[in-house]
Amino acid sequence: MKELQLNIISAEKKIFSGVVSSAIIPGISGKFGVYPDHAPLISPLKEGTIIYAANGNDESVDVNGGIAEVMQNVVTICVS
Repeated sequence: MKELQLNIISAEKKIFSGVVSSAIIPGISGKFGVYPDHAPLISPLKEGTIIYAANGNDESVDVNGGIAEVMQNVVTICVS
């Protein structure tokens, strides 16, 4: 089973870093899902909730905005 490396960071700290099977991200144009082998993408984020599946459990992080980059099964999200 393929997985993604998800890194959620802010200017102050690392919020989450780990392997996940998927992530739902609140993009400026609407929520979008990221799964293994997703096409490269950079998207600004709006206020909302990032939901990710790690170890069979759904976890979430509320954000006020930021930017997400998806590249070669690595998702990096810098939040405000």
